[in-house]
Amino acid sequence: MRNKAVNEEPQIPDRFVVEADKRVVGVAIRVPGGFKFFASDTAFQEAEARVFPRAKAMARRIADIARRRRGEPDGVQPPAALQ
Repeated sequence: MRNKAVNEEPQIPDRFVVEADKRVVGVAIRVPGGFKFFASDTAFQEAEARVFPRAKAMARRIADIARRRRGEPDGVQPPAALQ
């Protein structure tokens, strides 16, 4: 096992589980150009096979879909007291 340099950035794995609302909704696989999402929940089918340039961009899109499912507008989070 090699030692990590102190300033080395953590690496994102080649594949990982994607969660929303504390449950698994799909998986992401590293592909040329970013990460491809594969939905395991039909509610997230609109993002199926889409390639996102960064994992963070995918997380935002999945969060937007989850908010819409809860009846909240995209990109808007409820006040902490309502969560």
